[in-house]
Amino acid sequence: MNTGDLAWVLIASSLIMLMTPAVGLFYGGMVRRKNVLSTLMLSFSALIVLTVQWVTYGYSLSFGPDINHIIGSFAWFGLHGIGSEPFVEYAKTIPHLAYMLFQMKFAIITPALISGAFVERIRFSAFIIFCLAWTTFVYDPMAHWMWGVGGWLRNMGALDFAGGTVIHITSGVAALAMALVIRKRKGFGTVSMEPNSVLLTLLGAILLWFGWFGFNGGSALAANGTAVYAIVTTNVAAAAAALSWMALSWRQSRPSVIGVATGAVVGLVAITPACGYVDVPSSIIIGAVASVVSYYCIQLRNRLNIDESLDVWACHGMSGTWGAIATGIFASKAINPAGADGLLRGNAQLFWVQLLSVVIAWAFSFVMTTLIAKTIDKFWGLSVGIPEEEVGLDISQHGEEVYAGL
Repeated sequence: MNTGDLAWVLIASSLIMLMTPAVGLFYGGMVRRKNVLSTLMLSFSALIVLTVQWVTYGYSLSFGPDINHIIGSFAWFGLHGIGSEPFVEYAKTIPHLAYMLFQMKFAIITPALISGAFVERIRFSAFIIFCLAWTTFVYDPMAHWMWGVGGWLRNMGALDFAGGTVIHITSGVAALAMALVIRKRKGFGTVSMEPNSVLLTLLGAILLWFGWFGFNGGSALAANGTAVYAIVTTNVAAAAAALSWMALSWRQSRPSVIGVATGAVVGLVAITPACGYVDVPSSIIIGAVASVVSYYCIQLRNRLNIDESLDVWACHGMSGTWGAIATGIFASKAINPAGADGLLRGNAQLFWVQLLSVVIAWAFSFVMTTLIAKTIDKFWGLSVGIPEEEVGLDISQHGEEVYAGL
């Protein structure tokens, strides 16, 4: 066991935990005043509910002993046998329990990301059920396929350093699927739905950027050169994407603060699968292109009149898709010998494997999320009633107001 590696993974786990409430702040600033508290609560409740799910059976399904390359068994139910000794198949220098903790934070934040698709109209009880069902039937299998010992995408050679496919593609595509099932907000497309606090959104973006160093750098699972590359490329891609978004929005009118903050997050998303496999110049390209992709996908979503409230699909799904494909283009074994060379270094096979993993993630997440959403809608109801929506979810779902008395 290496105490330096352990200290870094524990710090990284703490940084990632900060990202879940940061998602709430980022989203909370973009909703209307009457829905701020309910939006924050979606992220906070994901932290609570999925902590219990993960230690009970989620970790075992995701990383436990393989069953037919599809899912983990229940052998580690309740963290049975998970303790202070390393499990060398996942991390040789830290306790197995620390690896479980690190992966828990990934599982928690993913449904929180999806919540941006249906804020301002989701029934809180429906969201709790969705969190449990979606994590169990979408996230856990996908994590096993890509990262679990015996998982079929891992065996095929697919690369996802810190969750571009497992987290961002699945959450972004799930957001699109949910938006197509749940009813639109009253007045969507005709009534102004301006953000209540640009400050909250900017603060959320800054905290996300900070936490992302744990998200990506911690995925090295050691305090080593790979972690350094992951952190540097993460920072550079975020900056390049923010600059790219700034240029796009400036060209249209003025450089919106929310737009530039969104651009930074888009860059963070895109570099996530590649950060430990690519060099710094490649991270600039990945970040800059990501903003172009997401910027115009938002315009496409607007033209299609889809009420996907906070553009999770465009920003996470599409940037994650680009990042996974870019990994197949720019990856280099000179940066990380445990990875593979990409298309630019003469290895077309990795490019095609990455493309296939993207198609699989898209199809699996979309179909399963649609089934989950329709089932919940049939038996419990996904959305609140119109009167509850009009008064605001802060009052109708929680009986409280974030700006009470102001």
